[in-house]
Parts: sequence; C-alpha cells; structure tokens
Amino acid sequence: MSKLTLSTAEIITSAAMEKAAELNLKPLTVSVLDAGGHAVLLKRQDGASIMRPQIAAGKAIGALAVGTGTRWLNDNAESRPHFVNALNGVSGGAIVPVPGGVLVKDGNGETLGAVGITGDTSDNDEACAVAGIEAAGLVADCG
Repeated sequence: MSKLTLSTAEIITSAAMEKAAELNLKPLTVSVLDAGGHAVLLKRQDGASIMRPQIAAGKAIGALAVGTGTRWLNDNAESRPHFVNALNGVSGGAIVPVPGGVLVKDGNGETLGAVGITGDTSDNDEACAVAGIEAAGLVADCG
C-alpha cells in the first residue's frame, strides 16, 4: 500500500469510535491525514466541543511534523520546551503536542499518514487511534 485511501480512513475512524464506545469515553473527534498532511477524513461525534476538529488535526500534524507519534512531542514539551515552542512557531501554531497523534505506517515502515484524536484523556485518545489503525491492518507509531 502506498497511500492512505478514503476507504482505509473510514475503517480507522469507525474502529476508533467503536473502541471509544467500548471504553465509554466522552465524544471524540477523529482526523485522518495523508502523508502530505492533507485531510482524508474527519469524524466528529455528537456532543464534541467546537474546537475538537482543530485539536485532532493538530495532533495528526504534530506526528507528521516530527515523524513519530505525539507522545514524543509531549515528552519533549517537558524536557525541551524551547524546541516544541519553536516547532509550533514555524508551523503557524498548527501542532498540538500531546498524546493522541499517531503515525500510520505500512508493514514496510513507510509513513502513509497520521491519525489525531481528541475528546477524552490523551491516553484514551491515543488508545482509540491505535485501535483504529490496527483494525485497518496497519502499524501505529505513538512515539
């Protein structure tokens, strides 16, 4: 597989929301971006607050920007805040450096895109992203 298709994004978002229902989470918003950072699919559950689409996309953009999941960015926001501040500056404020942004890779390690999820705790958001990616038969990189 060389690109992230709409069909695959639909599998990812549906499985992520099924995981959220299983865990009884707050309403989620899921953003799936291709490797170039372009939106493939956005799903927002009823009751999700108004900035959730931007937060979800910011998590996915952050993962693509550094080539690993946003858990890595979160760790670096604590240990190297100047780096994360500079990265967010050069991105025009587009990066949300907390867990919930997960790279989507194929079996050969090629990055196909990223999933960003927001709405519950960052750890739960990330767990749903991983569940969605794995349901599509792909590899999740959380950082």
